[in-house]
Amino acid sequence: MKIIVGLGNPGKEYEGTRHNVGFSFLDYYLNDKNISVTWKNKFQGLYCEINLNGEKVIFLKPQSYMNLSGTVVSQFINFFKIDTSDLLVISDDLDLNVGNFKLRDKGSCGGHNGLRNIEACIHTQQYKRLKIGISNDKSRETKDYVLGRFSKEEEKQLQELFSSLVDVVDDYFQLDFLSLMNRYNRKNR
Repeated sequence: MKIIVGLGNPGKEYEGTRHNVGFSFLDYYLNDKNISVTWKNKFQGLYCEINLNGEKVIFLKPQSYMNLSGTVVSQFINFFKIDTSDLLVISDDLDLNVGNFKLRDKGSCGGHNGLRNIEACIHTQQYKRLKIGISNDKSRETKDYVLGRFSKEEEKQLQELFSSLVDVVDDYFQLDFLSLMNRYNRKNR
């Protein structure tokens, strides 16, 4: 069993913000695959269970706000007895330009509070991530920037990226993670 976690903040006021690309991509992926889901609520998380390629996969959107995502993730891992090696977290990344992404199999949180809380709650930095670029505007306060919205041009770039990321996630179910990183990771453009 695998669990794919998209990070974001709950509520209408956060929809479409930079910090919510994890939520947005989960919705995009399921829609692209024509998978009709009914989100269920458990442990302050919206989740659905789907069978993909003969394997049960949980898609999870923590509803505890970004900085407390780890509490929700750890409860799901413990309840469903999922190994951290089967965890993939999808989050925003300030160090990547919009239209870019990076796969990582371990490492620090890089200042991302949602990832920091996950690491604290699951007691390891050894988990897989799909980091989606949101760019960075250093002239703005980081908190205000990540809670801001994408420009029309950035929205277009994001939709093109999401279309490519569908293949990445499909291959995640087929390949070992090192092969996946070797196939898809590229320089920040």
